Amino acid sequence: MEYIIIIVSAIFVNNILLAQFLGICPFLGVSNKLSTATGMSGAVCFVITLATVVTYLLNKYLLVPFELEYLQTIAFILVIAALVQMVEIVLKKISPSLYQALGIFLPLITTNCAVLGVAITVVTKEFTFGDASHMLNLGQAVVYAIATSIGYGLAMILFAGLREHLAMNDVPKSFKGLPIALITVSIMAMAFLGFSGIV
Repeated sequence: MEYIIIIVSAIFVNNILLAQFLGICPFLGVSNKLSTATGMSGAVCFVITLATVVTYLLNKYLLVPFELEYLQTIAFILVIAALVQMVEIVLKKISPSLYQALGIFLPLITTNCAVLGVAITVVTKEFTFGDASHMLNLGQAVVYAIATSIGYGLAMILFAGLREHLAMNDVPKSFKGLPIALITVSIMAMAFLGFSGIV
C-alpha cells in the first residue's frame, strides 16, 4: 500500500513539473513536437532513475559514514553529468535522429534541476505511512524516482500534444507562442491539483 501512495503522489499530486516547478527549461523548450517531447521524457526518465539509485548508494555508503554530507550537491552533480554523457553516447549510436532532434537540450539534462531535485529529495525526504515516519529505503527511492519520472513524462507529453493543437488553432496575436503555452501549463497545474484529495 505504501508503494501505491508513493506512486500516486509522485505522478499526480506532487508532479515534479506542475507542482514543484522543477525541470521547466526543457519542458518549455522541447515540447513543440510530440515526438521530441517523448524522446526527451524517455531520456530524463532514464537519467532520473539511474541517478537516484547511484546517488542514494553514494550517499548511504560513502558520504554519510564519512560525515561528508556537505558534499552531497557537488557529488550528485558529478554523478548526473557522467550519466548524461553516457546517455548521450548511447543515443548517438542507437538513434541518431532522436539525438539530432534533442539537440542542445540533451546536454542540458546535466543542469536539469528535476534530476538533481529528485536525487536530493530521496536522501532527505521522510516518508510518513500511518503513524510511523522514516527515511526512504532503496526500494522506495527507486519507486519514487520511477514514479516521479513517469509524472515528468506524462506532463511533458500532454503539454506537447496540447501545444501541437494550439499551433493549428487561431490564437490571438498577443497570446501566440510562450504566453499561450504558460496559460496552458497553469490550467494543467490546476487540473493536477484536483488529485491532491486522493493521497
